[in-house]
Amino acid sequence: MQKVLLLVIGVVVLNSCGGMKKVLANFSVHEQDMILEKDSVMPMRVLKITNKKDSIVLRTASKKVVANPHDRVLKHFVSRLYKTVTDKMSMGVGIAAPQVGVLKNIIWVQRFDKEGFPFEVYLNPVITHFTKQKQDCMEGCLSIPNRRDKTTTRAYAIVLEYDKMDGTHHTELIEAFTAVIFQHEIDHLNGILYLDHLKQEIQDAKE
Repeated sequence: MQKVLLLVIGVVVLNSCGGMKKVLANFSVHEQDMILEKDSVMPMRVLKITNKKDSIVLRTASKKVVANPHDRVLKHFVSRLYKTVTDKMSMGVGIAAPQVGVLKNIIWVQRFDKEGFPFEVYLNPVITHFTKQKQDCMEGCLSIPNRRDKTTTRAYAIVLEYDKMDGTHHTELIEAFTAVIFQHEIDHLNGILYLDHLKQEIQDAKE
């Protein structure tokens, strides 16, 4: 009886440890290999909807990450993602982790509502409120080559909740064009492309 009890306890402990690893591990082995294969100052390949395999990834929802400033792989990835969006081959105003094949809730956004227009990184961003007021905006996407379209469904202002790299949680009101960038990038985390908003506009017009 004692041996059986010890065996059960051992299984519970092992399962608990395994579960803990799943919670704390921000990236799969494949993702880690992809992130660490090059130096932190090197950009990553941007996925395109014109590639069938890339398109499947871009249409897949991402998962939350644990904000941990001591996570070496997370820091390495955040750096490479920044280098990707600011690379001369990209020159975007925002990027989401799925666009480089990493299905995690991480985005970089250029803050046109702040002095100097800085790029800032956001972990686990969620929009908790959209204003009813809309705004028209020309949108393009690093994952949709050679195309720009005007969308009319973006909220003028949003309330955003997110984590910083240091693990702190924040809530912020964001307006105008910067709000569009956040909406665009957070869509990527849910497997949504701005082209889907054009389809919705057509559907709404028919109704």
